[in-house]
Amino acid sequence: MFDFSIVTSFVDQLLRQTLGLGDFWTILIECVLVGLGILVGYALLAIVLIFMERKVCAYFQCRIGPMRVGPWGIFQVFADVLKMLIKEIFAIDKADLLLYYVAPFLVIAASVGTFSFLPWNKGMSVLDFNVGIFMVTAISSIGVVGIFMAGWGSNNKYSVVSAMRGAVQMISYEMSLGLCLICAVILTGTMQMSGIVEAQTGPWRWLIFQSPTAIIAFLVFLVSGNAEANRGPFDLAEAESELTAGYHTEYSGMGFGFYYLAEYLNLFVISGLASAVFLGGWAPVNIGLEAFDNVMNLIPGIFWFLGKTFMVVWILMWVRWTFPRLRIDQILKLEWKYLMPLMLLVLVLTTAWVALV
Repeated sequence: MFDFSIVTSFVDQLLRQTLGLGDFWTILIECVLVGLGILVGYALLAIVLIFMERKVCAYFQCRIGPMRVGPWGIFQVFADVLKMLIKEIFAIDKADLLLYYVAPFLVIAASVGTFSFLPWNKGMSVLDFNVGIFMVTAISSIGVVGIFMAGWGSNNKYSVVSAMRGAVQMISYEMSLGLCLICAVILTGTMQMSGIVEAQTGPWRWLIFQSPTAIIAFLVFLVSGNAEANRGPFDLAEAESELTAGYHTEYSGMGFGFYYLAEYLNLFVISGLASAVFLGGWAPVNIGLEAFDNVMNLIPGIFWFLGKTFMVVWILMWVRWTFPRLRIDQILKLEWKYLMPLMLLVLVLTTAWVALV
């Protein structure tokens, strides 16, 4: 398995020794390069996910999807981005302008922050703290603040109702989501994202194969993650038939575009976390047969990570376009009466499994 830290060490030595730069300029250039890489990857994945969503939606609705702009409609997303960039950004009467303008940046900052923790390959994690799981849950919670600020600051009754729905839903499902991650921490013995993936390398070492409770935690994680990302059938905050466009009703141009980007990248982040925590992340498929395992190990880890992540993305899109939207009382009942007690039981059983097995 290729270790990407070889590349990062080479760049660091090139800047320090070959070019003779000091610590300040070396760290500054490296931070700029990493930041550019995050933004480029963020934008490219958003384009791919939006196009994929439209085609998957069309498939389930027996349509062909956008086909007019470019071959197979591949330039439709670029046309939409151009439209958002040139749209007028208008001011709202009697709105709280500070909250109104800051809210989209909070949502996109939370999305980019959690995106930075994804372990793409061995030695290829932008942020890899020893408390990575804790940091992911902490940074993702900032998005709740952005949604509530958008609804309150817009001075729109539909936006306020939507923001309250979104805040209640996301805060509720963060409980189950956190318990799922705690189960993974107990099974792997570390909170570091790279350490969790390392603990799943080897034949049949993915977390879902290590414990029966991990399978339940994985399924609950998918449900809770879908709700956390405000995706159907949990998209009560953006229920078009009730609340027009929800908390971003009053936004135009790139203000709306930030929310649009964050929704799809949150989908990728949830799928990436599910891949890294429960499906081995960049760890290849090993079954204990030497010849087969050697071939699988030749495939770069980033392809394993992206393949598993997009598999989860496709499953979540399948769920969205299959099940009808739930009511807000049904969503909260599902969390507090079923998922939360279930995950507390799973947490106890996981602890017992690790202690006894």
